[in-house]
This record gives sequence, C-alpha cells and structure tokens, in this order.
Amino acid sequence: MEIAKRVGENLKIARRAKGLSQAQLAAELGKYQPDYSNYETGKLQLDYEKIEFLCKRLDITPNDLFGIY
Repeated sequence: MEIAKRVGENLKIARRAKGLSQAQLAAELGKYQPDYSNYETGKLQLDYEKIEFLCKRLDITPNDLFGIY
C-alpha cells in the first residue's frame, strides 16, 4: 500500500477512536474539512508540524501513524 494511503487510513482510525469528526479536526488544524479529507485519502501528504500535532492530539505515535511496528 502506498505510504500516503496507509497514513491516511491510520489517521482515520485514530480520529474515529477519539470520536472526532473530520470537520472538528480540520478546524483544530486551521483547515477546511475537504482539505483535511485529502489527508485521510492519501491525496495530500502531511508536513512535519501536522504529523506532530495529530500524533499528540490523537494520542498516537508516529509509528502508529505510519504503521511501523
């Protein structure tokens, strides 16, 4: 699986586990929901700052996000 898609799928799983909507998390990132959706579908790649924020916000590690076990 392409890395961006794997990261997006892991991001979606972690977001749902926290009971957050895409719109809620997008607002926290200062993004619009359709833009955030592109992260979860793998159409856009996350930058370092977003990775750090999302890992802290969703209480996951970068390894969880990237699917490295």
